[in-house]
Amino acid sequence: MTEADVPAVSAIRVTGWKSAYAGIVPRSFLDDMTVEADIEQRRQYFKRAGEGVTNLVAVDPHGRVVGWACLGPLRRGGSSAATGELYALYVQPSLTGSGIGRILLDALHARAHADGFDRVLLWVLADNSGARRFYERAGYVADGAVQADDYDGVSVPEVRYQRQLLK
Repeated sequence: MTEADVPAVSAIRVTGWKSAYAGIVPRSFLDDMTVEADIEQRRQYFKRAGEGVTNLVAVDPHGRVVGWACLGPLRRGGSSAATGELYALYVQPSLTGSGIGRILLDALHARAHADGFDRVLLWVLADNSGARRFYERAGYVADGAVQADDYDGVSVPEVRYQRQLLK
């Protein structure tokens, strides 16, 4: 990913949230999300992401960004230097199920292994059954950890998954 990819990544992220989280995250929160605001957030994040954070994009045959994934050091819930965290994985909603997400995930696993991680954790909304099935098919297992984030005054639970990487 380059900084030039930020607008496309933001469009995928916002449409992905509105598609995948409808009925899970309050509509007021989703309605307030805009691509323009997300572009500013992604640009700031991209500038300060720092060492050890990997942002990958998937592009179609025409060079258009159709997916994005981000991996880095574990942020919370542990301190193992050998554990990476999948911060985000989004695919253009019209292409969900096309294999793009799995390609991005496999590329991130390879990068995580090259960076010295032997396991990857991720958080997924508890009620996002599609994402949970996707990660379970990719070898992730819920490890019992839970947390909740607040979206417009509504507590939305998340579950943590982990996967050991092959050596």
